Amino acid sequence: MQYHVSFDISFLENTYNGQFIVLEGIDGSGKSTQKNIIQKEIEKKGKKTLLTHEPTREGHIGKLVHEILQSEVLIPLVGLQYLFAADRSVHQEHVLIPALQEGKTVISERCFWSAVPYGLADKEHTDYKNASESMLAAYSLLSMYNQFILPDKTFFLDVTPQTAVKRLAAMSKEKEIYEKKSKLEIIYQGYKFLLDKFPDQFIVIDGEASQEKITEAILSNL
Repeated sequence: MQYHVSFDISFLENTYNGQFIVLEGIDGSGKSTQKNIIQKEIEKKGKKTLLTHEPTREGHIGKLVHEILQSEVLIPLVGLQYLFAADRSVHQEHVLIPALQEGKTVISERCFWSAVPYGLADKEHTDYKNASESMLAAYSLLSMYNQFILPDKTFFLDVTPQTAVKRLAAMSKEKEIYEKKSKLEIIYQGYKFLLDKFPDQFIVIDGEASQEKITEAILSNL
């Protein structure tokens, strides 16, 4: 049975004293590296910072999400998207908002925008050529984040899936369920779709440039 549904999604602007900076990109795009570098550069200016990431690995929900990503716990992937939303909700209320209220600069790996490329990658058939179907699926995912705080700056570190696979292969950490070439290719398409539909929300950075040039590009846009 099929019904037509229409709805609006509203996000909240950051009205707190602190700044909310987010690094987005597929796995292996260099988010962790740049997050730590950017923190040091911002703190040189005498500002207090907080490094964080989504999904979290704290609390019952965050730990469960991590176990699922490590294939230690198996659940339907649609269920994982609801857990992501729950984890982000707790993160916003208990970590993000208090830090912003204190005037800190919060630098996060990922935010709710990740729900679109990763959520659509979980669909059995994802056809980005079908704009209306893709938009409906994207808005359905984003609807779980209605009234979430928009980052002040969101940087998309743009690297190809091929580059990401090479970088991930060189890492010693255990691979997660999304860190496969076939998944990364779909997720990359999802990010391109997201950038096309919400261009005013992202600053695209060449993630294949040198580490120094990437840092310079990010800092010049803060």
